[in-house]
Amino acid sequence: MFGTKLFSKPPSNWAVVALIAILTTIASEVKVVPFQGEAFRFGLGSITFFMLILIWLPKNILKAGAITGLTVVIIRTLEDVVFRDELFFHSIISHIPAFLFYFTYAFGFHLIKVERYKTMPFHLGAWAFLFEFLGNGAEQLLRHEMETNINVDFWSWALMSGVALFRSYFVAGLIASITVSEQKKRVEEMLGVGSELYAEALYLQKSMNHIEKITASSYELYQKLKKKEELSLSIQALKIAQEIHEVKKDSQRVLAGISKVTSQKKETSLTLSELLRLVILANEKYGEFLKKAISFQLKLSSDYETDKHIPLLALLNNLAANAVESIEGKGVIKIHLYEAEGQTCFVIEDTGIGIKKEDIPILFEPGYTTKFNEKGVAATGIGLSHVKEIVQKLNGQIQVEAPENGAVFRVSIPTQCLRK
Repeated sequence: MFGTKLFSKPPSNWAVVALIAILTTIASEVKVVPFQGEAFRFGLGSITFFMLILIWLPKNILKAGAITGLTVVIIRTLEDVVFRDELFFHSIISHIPAFLFYFTYAFGFHLIKVERYKTMPFHLGAWAFLFEFLGNGAEQLLRHEMETNINVDFWSWALMSGVALFRSYFVAGLIASITVSEQKKRVEEMLGVGSELYAEALYLQKSMNHIEKITASSYELYQKLKKKEELSLSIQALKIAQEIHEVKKDSQRVLAGISKVTSQKKETSLTLSELLRLVILANEKYGEFLKKAISFQLKLSSDYETDKHIPLLALLNNLAANAVESIEGKGVIKIHLYEAEGQTCFVIEDTGIGIKKEDIPILFEPGYTTKFNEKGVAATGIGLSHVKEIVQKLNGQIQVEAPENGAVFRVSIPTQCLRK
């Protein structure tokens, strides 16, 4: 899990063993010498070895321990020969006990299959304490047999026990905290993906409701034209109805697939705060798609559950999307929700290019638009007319303000028409 954070692809097994051996050897030179002379030492080697086999689990821990032990012995021997003018044979014999420590330490982890205990820090620390104590004990006893000035009294064993306990649980705790952090990130990512999919499912559900109505209207138009013997127009209307019907079927299949992933039942209501966050989430992605740096500011002075979430989504998403489109490069969109005198009010304010005051009276007329594509073709201009139609169906009102910078849309709808 952690190895993939450090490498673009996991290193090979031999590379893992080599890294463990080299890094452990370097870390072992940072040491404290509690006993007589310099033969026995408490260094960072065991901590480093323990941590590295958890981060980059080698295929054979015993092999990794043996190679690490040999590397430690060789490097320490070279140091003695080069920097202290000691005899090679005498030096290598004096460092052989260090090999015994790493071999014993690795042998313990090999026996218990340490990967099984990664998610159990208490057990992992206990096993590591036992193996380090045994490794240090074996090293100390061998040194005692080889050198007469090495103590193996009660205080020596007590000190080894205390240091082994501290180091083992320090590493186990550190690894556990990293593991928990990584798992938390994964859960948050999964929840984020799930919430985004749910939002998309809700928007798709809204679109399907519109598609259903359009299909019915197109077919009704076909029947009327057929009765009037407008053959070519009636055929065209029928083709439109058929194409829309196919879009509906495709949308149903997509919605069914998303629903299986999100495991969400069809919602009959949402709180206004949930609804507004869905609008913001969708339009943040829209802004990113348009390569714009747009920040949303949400102020909630009221909140309650509504079963009018589908028309409200269409209404608020249209206004928010228009605000995103009006901003050039970088800007801010503020959304404020509050209640006043029995009305639920939504205010959408942006820092875009704004609206000409003379255009306000015709702003909601079908066909009015200020949007053109790269080829100069105008947009359909039905977005704001649709917004006004939704507001009117909810017995509400919509007002537009054109300050010097940006635009402000104020929507007020009777609370009794929205509250579930």
